[in-house]
Amino acid sequence: MNKSAAQLVASRCGADEWELRVQLAACYRAFVHYGWTDSIFTHLSARVPGQANQYLINPYGLLFEEVCASNLLKVDFDGNVIDGDYPYNEAGHAIHSAMLKARPDVNVALHSHTRAGMAVSCMDCGLLPLTQQANEIRDLLVYHDYGIAVGHGEECERLGVDIADRWIMIMRNHGLLTVGRSVAEAFYYLYTVESACKVQVDVLACRQGYVTPDPAVVDEQAYHGKQRSGDSHDYMQLAWDAVLRLLDKKDPSFRD
Repeated sequence: MNKSAAQLVASRCGADEWELRVQLAACYRAFVHYGWTDSIFTHLSARVPGQANQYLINPYGLLFEEVCASNLLKVDFDGNVIDGDYPYNEAGHAIHSAMLKARPDVNVALHSHTRAGMAVSCMDCGLLPLTQQANEIRDLLVYHDYGIAVGHGEECERLGVDIADRWIMIMRNHGLLTVGRSVAEAFYYLYTVESACKVQVDVLACRQGYVTPDPAVVDEQAYHGKQRSGDSHDYMQLAWDAVLRLLDKKDPSFRD
């Protein structure tokens, strides 16, 4: 959208919401950069500041490279579009409202259908303790058996129950989902689990024997990963700030 449209949305939403819109739009563009998109499908959301029962999400039908701060939709938990000129993805509303309802302590939810993430979601072994990334998030991770979200209230309730107090979900036969208190935190968890899934797919594809760290070392890594989940950490924000600099150099139109 052009500058006048951005200014119009910014003037009616307030400074905090506008900043969140910029952050979330940047996350959509980061998905493009890292190759995590699935055409117009999948969705990323963020709770509207000061509005516990409203969230921002992408307009259904736009590619992630077209998403910007001003064209994000504002939707309430009942499915009413509060602000925006597009429809939303019904599955996106079902999944994200379920996450945000179940976890009032988090503000952001990211969902992907990446090749590696979907591949691991189909493996009965789950995420193996092959890498530092996998071991760091071991105790932050939960699995959710496949179910159809659209039109199935029970499935949405089950999503909310299954996430419990965890931060990363492998949705069986479906993909990945992470939550966070900020865009930076949710993005860090998605980046980490996606990296672990990619390596696992590569290792298993080689059909060679593989090694895993000593179980005591895995336990120690998992312990530190879980301990760090108690607070947002500077390194997550530092990593996200680096992504923002990259995106600004490539195409800053996400800020419009």
